[in-house]
Order: sequence, then C-alpha cells, then structure tokens
Amino acid sequence: MGLALAGWLVWNLLASPQQFVSVALDGLSVGALYALIALGYTLVYGIIGLINFAHGDLFMLASVFSSIMLVSWLGADQPTAKNWLLMALVLALVMAACAAINAASDFVAYRRLRQAPRLTSLITSVGISFVFRWLGLQLNGPGQRVWPTIIPSGGVNIGGFTLDYSTIVVTGVTVPLLLVLSYVVQNTKQGKAMRATSQDRDTATLMGIHVDRTIAFTFAIGGALAGAAGLLYFETLGDTNYTAGTQFGLIAFTGAVLGGVGNLVGAVIGGYLIGLIQAFNDGLPHGLGQQWSQSVVFIVLILVLVVRPEGLLGHRHVVNV
Repeated sequence: MGLALAGWLVWNLLASPQQFVSVALDGLSVGALYALIALGYTLVYGIIGLINFAHGDLFMLASVFSSIMLVSWLGADQPTAKNWLLMALVLALVMAACAAINAASDFVAYRRLRQAPRLTSLITSVGISFVFRWLGLQLNGPGQRVWPTIIPSGGVNIGGFTLDYSTIVVTGVTVPLLLVLSYVVQNTKQGKAMRATSQDRDTATLMGIHVDRTIAFTFAIGGALAGAAGLLYFETLGDTNYTAGTQFGLIAFTGAVLGGVGNLVGAVIGGYLIGLIQAFNDGLPHGLGQQWSQSVVFIVLILVLVVRPEGLLGHRHVVNV
C-alpha cells in the first residue's frame, strides 16, 4: 500500500511538477487549520478520555464571530496596515471568547458527568454541538455568507512557484501557536498538572493538583485554538456557514486519529497529512477529483482504525486480565 501511494505521488510529480508543488502548498495551508482543530480534540481526549464532538461547531462559531466583528463592526474589508492590526486584535478576542465558551461548557455540563459512563458525556457533547450550531444559525443565517477579507489574493513568486499570501499568514499564525502550546504543556506548572491529570486523576488529586481547574484550563486551550482556526478559515476562504463545523470538525478528528488521539505531536502531523491527502486528491492531474474528497479522507480513517487503531504516534494499551 505504501509503495502504491509513493508510486502515485511520483507519477503526479513527473506529470506536472509545478502543479504538484502548488497543490502541496495549498494542502499545508488547509492542514494547518486541521491541526489547530485536531489539537482541541486530542487535548480533551488525552486528559478526560472524551471525544468532544462540539469542538467542530465551536470552530464554526469562531469563524462567524470573526466575520461579524472584523467586517460588520470594524469595517475591516481590505488589506491596510490598520486592518491588519484590527485582525490581530480580533484574533485575540475570538481566541479568548472561544476559550471562555469551552471552559463554560465544561463547567455547566461535563464537570457534572466526571463519574458518569463515557457514553453519557459523548451524548452531552453532541447536544452542546446542536446548541452551538443553533447559535451559528442565528448569527450567520441559513445560507453561506461571502465576506471581503484582509488577506489579499495572489502570493509571492519563488522559483517559478507562487506561495499564496493566505498560506503565509496561516503558517505565520499556526506555527507560533503550536510552539507556545508545546512550551505550556512541557515546561510550565500548569502543563505538568495537565500531564499528571491525564495519567491518573486520583493520584493527581492526592498530590495537590486541582483536577477540575486543570481540566477547565485544558478546555480553554482547546477553545482558543479553535478560535484561531475559525478566524484563519474565514480569512482564507472568505465565507462562513453554520454547517461548516461538521465537515471541518470530522476531517480534523480524522487527523487526530491518524496521528494518535491524545498525542499532541501526532495531532499536528495528522492534521497536516490529512490536508495534504485531501489537496493531492482534489488538485493533482491523476487524482480522483473533488467529488471523492470526503470519501478519500474517511477511507483513510477506516484504514487507520483497522490497521493501526492507536494512530501513527499513539501507544497501544495492553490490558492484562
């Protein structure tokens, strides 16, 4: 299977090198968004074992919030220095808002279900996703809305290849966020509390860690990343839709599973890989085409679950009975 995939990529590279590189750059840009969303899934799953299906719709709300604040309220509809500063301000505000919403969801619903069966929490997350979607419907309307964006079309020509401005901006925002998250988890007191809570909540409590506060902090981080992804999605594609969270959320979840749910590095790698897979299928001369885009992504999910259910970087848990 690996040889067949490599052969297919080489075939497309030889057929059209310039198109191959262009499609790969587009895939990395979309993959960055998937990585940000996938991290929200994997953070929550790693600490409390919950697949938070409301996370995709929180990302959708972030895109709607961003468009309303940036265009409707602030009038930022073209690439000027002032509007770039306004976009940075809105990015911070949306990240803070989504962090608060996600932490509030934990406080209102999930915290009361800590000792309940996991299926109960899973069903609750589906219910919260419907609440988020209803709010998105009220704010955005039932159809797709097209917005002017600050990020201009076109890009920088490098060696005969065009690097889109949107790819530069998305990468410029995503990479620092991922580095900050890695630092927080690995080098701060709160990060150590997160890792301890994910390993054993009871022992973490005995060691003086406030478990509920740590879990709320984790939800807040995941929400902030979804907020950043929502603004970048709106600025990259120039539209919003109250149903966008379902598609993007499921594809990002596929990336988290591919990399290994609960593994931060795996979520990032999985998100980028899914972005590349989708872009190669849609844009290469010898791909299946956009009509098969989602089918290809979920076929990858099925194959991963069958062949390596723990993901690329996940660890297989052996239960002795």
